[in-house]
Amino acid sequence: NGKSAFLVNLLQNINKEYCLDISDDVNKCFAVYIEPESGGRTKTFSSFVDLFFSAIFRSNIIDHSLTVLRLEAINALYPMKVFFAGDVDEKQITQDLSDIDWYKSQSIDIGEITEHISKNALFQQLPADFPLFKGQKGLFGGELVTKEDFKDYYFKLSLRRDKERLDFVFTHIVQLFRAAGFTGVYALVDDFERIPDYQSARQKRDFALELRTCLFDGLYSSAKLGFYNIILVLHAGVQRLISESWAESGMENRAPISPQIPSKHVIPFVKLSREHTKLLIRKYLFEYRINADQEHSDIHPFTEEALTKIGELSEYNAARILKIAYELLDKAATEEGRTTIDDAFVTAEKETSFGDLDRPSPALENSASIDLLGKAQGL
Repeated sequence: NGKSAFLVNLLQNINKEYCLDISDDVNKCFAVYIEPESGGRTKTFSSFVDLFFSAIFRSNIIDHSLTVLRLEAINALYPMKVFFAGDVDEKQITQDLSDIDWYKSQSIDIGEITEHISKNALFQQLPADFPLFKGQKGLFGGELVTKEDFKDYYFKLSLRRDKERLDFVFTHIVQLFRAAGFTGVYALVDDFERIPDYQSARQKRDFALELRTCLFDGLYSSAKLGFYNIILVLHAGVQRLISESWAESGMENRAPISPQIPSKHVIPFVKLSREHTKLLIRKYLFEYRINADQEHSDIHPFTEEALTKIGELSEYNAARILKIAYELLDKAATEEGRTTIDDAFVTAEKETSFGDLDRPSPALENSASIDLLGKAQGL
């Protein structure tokens, strides 16, 4: 109830200033959103890692990291020159530093920039074909490296085996992020139950073991540094589904899935209450009200009693609360002279507007079918 919305807002808050505002400039972190595919297509750990990298690729983090490296090299090699005014935003800087013509216009020696970046201690253990070193001359060998080069490297060119992809995601690209000043990553995994729902007992255990190795006690940089922090969002009951594999893999000792005592790594989502209903509706009204009218209450046109009724009818489910409130507003707008939505109006509209809210949709396999070919032929 509200988990996905929580993740979306968390993602935005983290990435707004890369956690620098939240941590008082102590930690620079970014977040990515991962949604396992339905139908069991993400039941293996390797497929999960593919989604992990895809989420990284969809973000602007690789571009940001390349921009930071290039800008630091330019400032170190050309300390007496000012290439960007103080009011230039990051987007414009990234665009300029990704354009080889800009370097030519500024008389910047790309070879020197390449050499400076390649001397970074964090890059000394990376494989020679790592996309950062694309081209014979390295980072700026004839063309500038972009995040597309990282995508091609991962999916098309070099990484054919699972082990190579694990090394890339949990060690090699970690060094790139560290060089850009990042101290950690939050991977927000929504609807995690889509993974164990289609796994055998052995697949559940193997998945948990791989997760433990990559996050906690393997030889990967992510494990040594605690660089990746994964937040798994799951429905009630999923703990029982994976508790055995969690214990057999040793994950229960690292991050208990069903702790007997309150734990800091578990964020429970409690059921909403009558007061939550009011807060939710008030927030939406505040955000979307065209003209704020101080003569009315902050929940106008709803009454307190109406919101209580809406909460009860929706069983305090956030999505249902919003659905009912929207339909009531839509209906009330068509009634001439109506200025409020009270409990009597909610009760009157219950059957006609949203009485079937809890009625399950018929399954496709149970729906009546029509033989269109036979109908066309008059059969």
